[in-house]
Amino acid sequence: MKKVKLISSILFYPARLLAIAYIIVTLYSALSIITEWSYILFDGGKSFSVCYPFTETKFMNGENSWGYKIFNFLIPLGFYGLFFLLLSNVFNAFRQPKLFTEYGVKQLKWFCIINIFILPVNTILADNFSDKIEEGLIVVAVIHFILGIFSYFLAAIFSQGVNLQNEQDLYI
Repeated sequence: MKKVKLISSILFYPARLLAIAYIIVTLYSALSIITEWSYILFDGGKSFSVCYPFTETKFMNGENSWGYKIFNFLIPLGFYGLFFLLLSNVFNAFRQPKLFTEYGVKQLKWFCIINIFILPVNTILADNFSDKIEEGLIVVAVIHFILGIFSYFLAAIFSQGVNLQNEQDLYI
């Protein structure tokens, strides 16, 4: 059990830092696209680039259509911010003194929901509202779906663990 707490304590921090980074990049990109600040069009207006702040150095590139910007650019960036935030919350649940808690079950359920529903729904929306789906996005959606199913099973096991732990606490 000490190894689980050690590993989850180590993984908590990089996951939380990635969450913060993705959320900041998502918000910055949205601000840049909406206000056209640090934003460049190229290839005759077919492509865009979000630049590093206060520069004209390209940071992230994409296709210049609103369907692409929303469904293939901003939503996936935001999804990974949410993904890493919930992942860090799951690692945080494994760091606690008690392994089977309602907090842990709740974090696993949220992690399950976003992996099963958000990315596959976004993939369907991207297919309908943008000219193309990014290469490999379907494979990534399937991987997240499988990860969501696995976390669903873990949530069910943890929920049972919470129930058994509560029953045992009543007998003591």
